[in-house]
Amino acid sequence: MQTSDTWHQQHLCWHKIAGLCILFLSLTPNLQGQTKTRENLSDYDDQWIHYGFLMSGHTSQYLIRYSESFTQPQYDSIHSIIPDKLGGFKLGFVVNMYMFQYLDFRILPTVGFYENTLTYRFTDGNTIRQLKDATMMELPMLLKYKSVRRGNIAMYLVGGINPSWEAVGRGDNIDSREKLELKRFNFAYDVGAGFDLYYPLFKMSPEFRFSFGQVNLLQDDINNFNVNLDELVTRNFAFFITFEGGPNYLKRRKKQRLEELLTE
Repeated sequence: MQTSDTWHQQHLCWHKIAGLCILFLSLTPNLQGQTKTRENLSDYDDQWIHYGFLMSGHTSQYLIRYSESFTQPQYDSIHSIIPDKLGGFKLGFVVNMYMFQYLDFRILPTVGFYENTLTYRFTDGNTIRQLKDATMMELPMLLKYKSVRRGNIAMYLVGGINPSWEAVGRGDNIDSREKLELKRFNFAYDVGAGFDLYYPLFKMSPEFRFSFGQVNLLQDDINNFNVNLDELVTRNFAFFITFEGGPNYLKRRKKQRLEELLTE
């Protein structure tokens, strides 16, 4: 059942990706027409550093693996443990550094607000829901590989690492024996894709990104909520909107515009 559910979730994720790609293309101007118009921020990608900010909505859930204890007679009252998929959001900053013609390095200090749950189902029909509500400090460090720019649009791929630390968690004052206790540090691999849309004074980038947690978050201390689990990792799908400018870009833009007027 878990295998079929995993394939079903992956199938839904690919549908999301296809839908977002269609949405991006429908919102962006015709590429052929853009090549005939003036390029906004024509020298933007030659600057060695850019700053900006980001906003994101995401869905996250746990992936679990049962332990050998799950099949032992003393725990036969537990029918299953089901991870639920819940939403959240992120806010952060963008520091983008030029490396090569089509390659940038990005650091994205981010605050993420998460809710994850496990629902424990018992053979008598009762359920217990364990909620993990946390604020995470994240520091994605990504490589951004860009396509050739066509007018005022370009596509890109991103990938890298994402260490994170729990800053605040609801229920931290509850006895650890009465809840699912997890580690406060996580490490994930992030991969995604997006579009750079160039406007006269800034660049906007819609992007989707997957995050694959690599750390088993289960604590070593055994209690009733983790005894039947051998591994618990995170999965996250997020849609980002980033806005980027450049140092003193408005001043440089006004100077450039003045020079254009003088030459006309």
